[in-house]
Amino acid sequence: MELNLHAIDTPPRAASTVVMLRDGAAGLEVLLMKRHGLSDVLGGAYVFPGGKLDAADAELDAARHLDQATPLLQASLDDAELDAAQAAGLYVAAVREAFEEAGVLLAETFEGSEPDVVRASALLKAGTPFNTMLAELGLTLQTRRLAPWSRWITPRVPSVMNKRFDTRFFAAVVPPEQVATHDDYETTESTWLSPRAALQRYWDREIEMAPPQIMTLAQLARHATAEEAVAAARTRRPPLIQPESLEDGGTRVVCYPGDACHPVRERAMSGPLRLRWHNKRFEPVDGFDALFL
Repeated sequence: MELNLHAIDTPPRAASTVVMLRDGAAGLEVLLMKRHGLSDVLGGAYVFPGGKLDAADAELDAARHLDQATPLLQASLDDAELDAAQAAGLYVAAVREAFEEAGVLLAETFEGSEPDVVRASALLKAGTPFNTMLAELGLTLQTRRLAPWSRWITPRVPSVMNKRFDTRFFAAVVPPEQVATHDDYETTESTWLSPRAALQRYWDREIEMAPPQIMTLAQLARHATAEEAVAAARTRRPPLIQPESLEDGGTRVVCYPGDACHPVRERAMSGPLRLRWHNKRFEPVDGFDALFL
């Protein structure tokens, strides 16, 4: 992962990410997927399934294919600049990306039964658009499974990539009857890890991650079960996190709301208020354990 020091003037692109959760033998686990090494967005890094908003996402027949009214989805994202159709599109993008990248389909038939994931996957691989596949199989997206977790906006001087995104992070428990796995195209490996174990693997240089994944895992490490994490997300507004990139004593630093150098003085999340570029990666200024304080 290379450090990017160049300002980007283009506006950020809307995107959705799904933080997939389950309960393992020792408690909460998170799905991490390794992006293809040739990807122009975090190539080789471990991420949560997700991607940019497509125009078709906001064109889905909401009354027929969504389990909640669009004004409710709009209210859940707590963003006055979003209209109901745009908010619904972000939810659709989240479900679509979860299916395309991880094979998990958060949907049910019009009759309320489990979706035929194998058939849905075959249609998608044959080139059937996502919205068309939903219509052919008579599926309703289970937006209620998605809990808005946070919103990350890449700063104009980004840290690790040359594109800007305005990404909505959603937390969701994977249906027990479905198996999440990488698609061998955009992602080449996948693994379930506890949040702390994932951060330990990053610290031990076994995997690469970007700051949004690092900080999200630090938040998740405070929860014992998947349902507990999702329930916690539903009790608060999804925080807006717009990192600030700066130089401090010749060291590249990313700071978050609440830091003395950030324009927003109120803390948005627990954990360290800044990460520094050290040893060719981002680290808490006060070391590994600072992620969990």
